[in-house]
Amino acid sequence: MHPFRKAVEDRDARAMIDLLAENVVFTSPVAFKPYPGKAITGAILRGVLRVFEDFAYVREIGDPDGRDHALVFTATVGGKRLHGCDFLHLDEDGRIDELTVMVRPLSAAQALAAAMAAEFDRIAAEAAEAPGAADAADAVDVTGAADVTGAADR
Repeated sequence: MHPFRKAVEDRDARAMIDLLAENVVFTSPVAFKPYPGKAITGAILRGVLRVFEDFAYVREIGDPDGRDHALVFTATVGGKRLHGCDFLHLDEDGRIDELTVMVRPLSAAQALAAAMAAEFDRIAAEAAEAPGAADAADAVDVTGAADVTGAADR
């Protein structure tokens, strides 16, 4: 079992964030622009823990000694059941330097976008308060997180 999977399943935000590289880039399933940095990525992950219900990983794909992993999951957000995947890339030190999340179906992605948009003031504040994250709140794009329907146009 990948340590990130264990941390998520244990709902251990500190362990999740400790696995991130300082220069991690988080690519959201509902926002066009990626979020660079550990502070904002950690704040987003804490927000996800608040909005996902019935979260469960159902499959783990990847070489245990490799640097790329896919963690397939299910969850409920706003009454919508979703199916998704966390794609992890590890740097040479074994820390996550890329985290890309994809979800389906569209109705669940829209519910996730709405739920995360409702969390973004708190996420921005948490990111700004993180050690070494003076500009992390500037990386938060609230408008992009709430508009899934126009994402392909950006």
